[in-house]
Amino acid sequence: MKIVVIGGSGLIGTKLVSRLRQKGHEVVAASPNSGVNTITGEGLADALAGAQVVVDVANSPSFEDRAVLEFFQTSGRNLLAAEAAAGVKHHVALSVVGSDRLPDSGYLRAKIAQENLIKASKIPYTILRSTQFFEFASAIAQSGHRQANGSVVTCPYTARLVSDDVAAALADVAVDEPLNGTVELAGPRTDTSRRTRPTILERNPGLTDGDHRRPRALLRHRS
Repeated sequence: MKIVVIGGSGLIGTKLVSRLRQKGHEVVAASPNSGVNTITGEGLADALAGAQVVVDVANSPSFEDRAVLEFFQTSGRNLLAAEAAAGVKHHVALSVVGSDRLPDSGYLRAKIAQENLIKASKIPYTILRSTQFFEFASAIAQSGHRQANGSVVTCPYTARLVSDDVAAALADVAVDEPLNGTVELAGPRTDTSRRTRPTILERNPGLTDGDHRRPRALLRHRS
């Protein structure tokens, strides 16, 4: 099966590409570095030719509210149009647990806009919503600390995962039948950022699997 991973050179993308290739699939790791740009449309038609599945794990280079919304809307429209032209049978996208419950976050509003584009398209799809990764825990804690004098604290609850769990779940979803719905992936324990932040910031910020006990990921389907 030919599978195209959009954002294939990033943290999740590289691990997903490796897992899918180990399963014997033909995998294209698509990113601007490989000549595939979902914003300009460059290289999309060639990359998607003959593909049965596309997995979108690309992320915005800017988290500013307007920029991130423009990224996910433009990228989503261009990608879905190219998939329709190529006859792609399954679109898989990585999103964030709780996106629809935190409207004050510009990033999460942009992820909802991306999800709505997917749902409105005629391409069969599966959306995998994940909680935050251990690898990003330090940045999340720092972000919450910087905003402590404001009215919003970023990501107050996180049932954290390691990125390998996310890549493994995406690899399973990609080769399964489209759900035309959403599944959620989370770690087994919910931590508050207030409780987690001091522990994280006292440790080496370069988190590895050895820094924390790796959780068993929990996957649930949302109707």
